[in-house]
Amino acid sequence: MKVTVLRGGPSAEREISLISGKAVAEGLRRAGHEVFESDITPEDLSGLDHPADVIFPVLHGDFGESGELQEILEERGLRFVGSGSKASCIGMDKVATKRAWERAGLPTPPYEVLSATATPATTGIAAPCVIKAIDSGSSIDVHLCKTDDQARAAIQTVLGKHGRCMVEEFIKGPELTVGLLEEKALPPIRIVPKVEFFDYQAKYQRNDTEHRFDTGLPEAVLRRCQELAEQANAVLGCRDLARIDIMLDEADHFAPYLLEINTLPGFTPKSLLPEAAAHAGIPFEELVDRLVKRAFARTQ
Repeated sequence: MKVTVLRGGPSAEREISLISGKAVAEGLRRAGHEVFESDITPEDLSGLDHPADVIFPVLHGDFGESGELQEILEERGLRFVGSGSKASCIGMDKVATKRAWERAGLPTPPYEVLSATATPATTGIAAPCVIKAIDSGSSIDVHLCKTDDQARAAIQTVLGKHGRCMVEEFIKGPELTVGLLEEKALPPIRIVPKVEFFDYQAKYQRNDTEHRFDTGLPEAVLRRCQELAEQANAVLGCRDLARIDIMLDEADHFAPYLLEINTLPGFTPKSLLPEAAAHAGIPFEELVDRLVKRAFARTQ
C-alpha cells in the first residue's frame, strides 16, 4: 500500500514525533509498503495531497493528537491510523478524560481545575499532589509536589504557561502502563524510574528507567488493570492503538487509579507500546503493518 507518515508538527513534542515517525516509516518499508514522509503543520497541509491509501499520523501533542488533524482527515475522506477527531480531542484533555471516566464509574484520582483567576491557596487538595498542564503530553509541565509551597509554585508556573492547570491527589505506589492494540490490552509494564518522577527526561533522555514485565505484583491486580484499560479506552471511543497510565495505591491492596490516556503513543526506541507489543510476540514491522491494514479496511 501507499502510506503517508506524518511526523514533526508544531507541538512541544515535535522532537519525539520526528523520531517516532522515522521509526514507523522504516518499519512500514520493511513490511513492504511504499512510504511517503511529511512534516505537517496547520499552515502547511501539502503532505496530504500526496496519493496515499492510508495516512499514519505520528504527531504528538497539539494539532496532531488533539483532534484538529483528525478532523481534517475526516473531512477529506482519508483513511488514517488511530482514533477519530472526537476521541482524540477528549483524550488530549486530561480533565475531559477524567470526567468521562468518572461518569462511567471508573476510578481516577480526585482532582481540581484551577484557572488563571483562581487563588492557588484555596485548593482543597493538599500536598503531596501532582500539578499538571491539562493538554500536554510526554509529562511536559507535570510537577510532583511534596509540600504546599512546592505546589503553589508549580501552580503558578503552569498557570503562567497554560492559563489552566489540574491539581491531582498523589497516589503512592507502583506505576503501570497498559498499551492497547486493536482495543485489546497488551501486557502491563511497571515503570521504575531512577529519579523520583517519570518525567520527560526519564521517558526519553535517560537510559536508566526500567520497564518491567516482571512487575512483582499479583496476577489478579494485573488482570484488573488490563480490564480497566480496555474499559477506559472504550468509554472515550478510541481505536487502533492507545496507552493508559495507572497508579496503584499501595496502602489499599494496590487498588488501581486511571491517570490519563495517550491516543497516539510514541514509537521511539524507548517507547512503551512497541515494547509491550514485542513482548506479546508482535515485532515492530508487524505492529505498524497491522495498524495500516486495519485503517485501510475501515469504511471511509
